[in-house]
Amino acid sequence: MTDPSRNRIEFKVRARHALFTDPLTRVGGEKCSYHVPTYEALKGIAKSIYWKPTFVWIIDAVRVMKPIRTQTKGTKPLVYSGGNDLAIYTFLADVEYQVQAHFVWNEHRPELADDRNPAKHNDIAQRMLVRGGRQDIFLGTRDCQGYAEPCEFGSGAGHYDGAGELAFGLMFHGFDYPDETGEDKLSARFWKPTMKDGVIRFDRPEACTVRKFVREMTKKTFVRNENLRAVEEVAAELEASDGLD
Repeated sequence: MTDPSRNRIEFKVRARHALFTDPLTRVGGEKCSYHVPTYEALKGIAKSIYWKPTFVWIIDAVRVMKPIRTQTKGTKPLVYSGGNDLAIYTFLADVEYQVQAHFVWNEHRPELADDRNPAKHNDIAQRMLVRGGRQDIFLGTRDCQGYAEPCEFGSGAGHYDGAGELAFGLMFHGFDYPDETGEDKLSARFWKPTMKDGVIRFDRPEACTVRKFVREMTKKTFVRNENLRAVEEVAAELEASDGLD
């Protein structure tokens, strides 16, 4: 797969609230959102639209459409011992983003090579996007449910059009999972994003130079036609259901 434009999706996602945090530091009674989405959060949204272990979503860019505003609220999260705790969370309020992403084959899963059908995967992704996603959409946490729909990246007026550059310092980028790296460990990546005229273009995961080891981890095993349905089967099922609408 050499031409990412053949495997690209562009979508708009919006929500009343969002909470984009560094998962390594969000323990305790307070959580404060980054001002912009993380690569990992947007990758999670793309996976909620459509995903199989055959491929990996690459987030190319995000466009911030509305003013960055925060809202602090008291919450009562569940605790492991039972009952609820009292916590103060600082959310982003009334958010809307345009996202551009594409998928590449997961080279660390050669056993799924016969599931690499770019036309079928792209068709399913586009169908799922029109439906709002295959799974529920969340912006950083399950407390912040969102809504996704197709769009043309760069279309419409954004609040930060022509605003110049804004640097955000060192931020969490995403996780290196064993099934995407071939290593039996989980690590966290960090980078220094810059927003230009409302658009952040992400570094590829392999280009991030700051990493922190989290813990040992092994990848899950997938076997086609056992715990993984063939892409042709999924595509045929969707085409049949669309014909009934």
